[in-house]
Amino acid sequence: MSDIDHRQLGVDLYNGTWELLDRDDRTAEDDDAMVARAHASFYHWGQVQGVRPENVGRGHWLCSRVHAVLGQADTAAHHAARYVQIARTSDVADWDLAAALEASARAAAVGGDYDAAERFEAEARAVCATVTEAEDREVVEADLATLPRRS
Repeated sequence: MSDIDHRQLGVDLYNGTWELLDRDDRTAEDDDAMVARAHASFYHWGQVQGVRPENVGRGHWLCSRVHAVLGQADTAAHHAARYVQIARTSDVADWDLAAALEASARAAAVGGDYDAAERFEAEARAVCATVTEAEDREVVEADLATLPRRS
């Protein structure tokens, strides 16, 4: 197993997950593949020598997004909460906590808890306002703009 390039597999599976997330015409089989790719990416990143906390957190973010897209609020919330925990307790980029809170807001909204979603969103926006790089801030803000809203 030492010949496996876990980092490259993690990257390729992450990108493959996004290829499926971006499609509007996914089948049930595509959804299954999307879940498998997200979790496999997360696994392989975890196998990289010297893996950084942000890589683990961002793997949780991807899993959370996939499960939120599929309407699986509890699983999405689990992964979002793990990312929040990592972002609050580790030396990560300044935008990681904002992204983790965005994932928590999305999971709460998917589960129909719009009050919690609004609280997470407000905290995410407050943290996002402190992000130093405009490009990083814009990525999180773009994700916040796509949160499900109460009808």
